[in-house]
Order: sequence, then structure tokens, then C-alpha cells
Amino acid sequence: MTQDENDIILLAHGSGGKLSHELVENRFLPFLSNPVLAKLDDSAVFEVGGRIAFTTDSYVVNPLFFPGGDIGKLAVCGTVNDLSMSGAVPLYMSLALIIEEGLPMKELEQVLQSIKATADETGTQIITGDTKVVSHGQADKLFINTAGIGIVPDDINVSGAGARIGDKIILSGTIGDHGIAIMSLREGLKFSVPVESDCQPLNKLVQQMLEVSSTIRCLRDPTRGGLATTLNEIATQSQKGIFINEAAVPVKEAVRAACELLGLDPLYIANEGKLVAVVESSEADKILASMKRNLCGKDAAIIGEITAEHAGKTIMKTRLGSSRMLDMLSGDLLPRIC
Repeated sequence: MTQDENDIILLAHGSGGKLSHELVENRFLPFLSNPVLAKLDDSAVFEVGGRIAFTTDSYVVNPLFFPGGDIGKLAVCGTVNDLSMSGAVPLYMSLALIIEEGLPMKELEQVLQSIKATADETGTQIITGDTKVVSHGQADKLFINTAGIGIVPDDINVSGAGARIGDKIILSGTIGDHGIAIMSLREGLKFSVPVESDCQPLNKLVQQMLEVSSTIRCLRDPTRGGLATTLNEIATQSQKGIFINEAAVPVKEAVRAACELLGLDPLYIANEGKLVAVVESSEADKILASMKRNLCGKDAAIIGEITAEHAGKTIMKTRLGSSRMLDMLSGDLLPRIC
């Protein structure tokens, strides 16, 4: 085998034979090994107690590396954040990779290093996984699938259906950062102030919020479809109306300028490190103050409330003072975004 072949993924790495085992032992385990995973059994065996949250997702972002993150960080953050939106404490993850023949080993190791660093940051262990290699041209470098398991405390009951009239809506920070960072890289756009993805884990922010209030009704991370789609999902689940104030929604000036240039609406742009919380009105200020003490919530703001009017719909007061109904995203604004 030539030196060049040692530096790239080959179809034989997915054969289940010697090269497959070498890939796991020499590339995966140095980054990801822990007592459960190191057994390399067909199933991970571990002990948990209490209510369980379980989620799964797949990541196909293009490009693999972008300002503020990469597909590895995105996969861990996305899984951890989905668990956190149910009030769960993330514990364990699976990691399955579909790798295209020809992917440089250096890029694979960069992704694995990012996965390791993000998992360590969140306190989550990757305890089982799988690898498949497909022929060149049958994938786009690397796809990742994950599943996550967490424990939900007994006194926590978080759901979109739980929103009540008069509840306040809190957004944890600026919107549109991830989508614009990806688009600017794809299209070669340069802005005077660079835009970075907001890709970050939110589990510690959520736990901080739950420490000051156990009456949080709903938590959602507005990823694909953006803030507007997430608000509509909550309105539909709860069969309540949602009213927000456009002027209260934080948007970075660079993102706003990029959206104006490209004819996009930041309300529909994907995010990867923000959350929407529906909270009891009397608890809103206390929860907001707690969020602002966390780096992930430093730009948090109360953006609206749950109403009896327009059940199942989201209405926004615009900066001009008029009212606008926000629909869910129709179509695919930015494909291959996460």
C-alpha cells in the first residue's frame, strides 16, 4: 500500500476486515475510547435510572468545516441540544459515520478531535458506533448519524403542548448566524464583519435555567426552518396564539446586512446554538437574568407571549408597527445546512 493510500479512506476500510479494525483501533479509539466503548461489543451495556429521553439525528452539512465549527461539533451539539430541549441531562451517544472513499485521513481525524472535544465539554460519552465506506461519488465526503440518551428529572415536564395564555417567550440570543456562515462560505461572500456559526451545546444553559425555575413550559432549538418555523410548531402543538415583537428579536448587524443583500429573512435562517423558552410570566425576568449569566445566553431577550387570539398561528408586530403573520418555512431555504 502506498503512502498516499495510507492517508485516505479506502473502500476496504468499510469491509469489516483488517483495515476496518485498524481504522477503529488506530483512528477512532484514540479520540473516543471510554470503558463502555472500549469493549467493542455489538451493543453497549450500561446502567441508567429514572425517566429517559432518547433522540436521533443525521448530519450532512456542506462544507464539512465552516467558521465556528465542523460536522463533528455540529453532530454532538445537535444531539445534546435535542435532549436538552426535553429538560434531560445528556449522558450517552451513538456515532455512525458514512465515509466516502477518498476522504483524507487528516480531515477524518480533525472531525474526530472535534467530536471528542465537544463531547467532553458536554459531559456526554460516545459508547457505541458504526462505520461504513461507500465508493467515490456515492456520498459527499462524510455523513454522520447519532442517537442520544439522557435522564429527565422527575419534576421536569417540558413540551410544546404545555404553553399557556400569558406565558412569555424568551430567545437565548441572535438568530441566523449558522445559516449565513454556511452560505457565505459556499458562495464566497465576504463581509466587513465575519459571520461565524453559533454551533454550541446548550445543556449547561438549560440546566442553569431549570435550577432557578422548574416551571419552564417548553424548550425548542430553532434549527432548520429558523425561529418562525419553531414558533409555529409550538403554536400548533399548544393550540394557542403566539405574538412576538420584531424589534425585540436580536439579530447581528452583519447577519441582517447579509440577509438584506441576499433577499433572505433571518426569521427563517437555521441556527445551531440557540433556544426558545416558553415560561410562566411571573418567572420570566428571573429566568432571563439567569440566562444572561451564561455565555450561551448573554444576548437573551423576551420577544413575545402566548395569547388566546389566533390559536395555532404566530403573529409578529413589525418594526413599522404593522402586524404580519409568520408561516412555517415553505421549501428548502438552504439545503445541506446541518
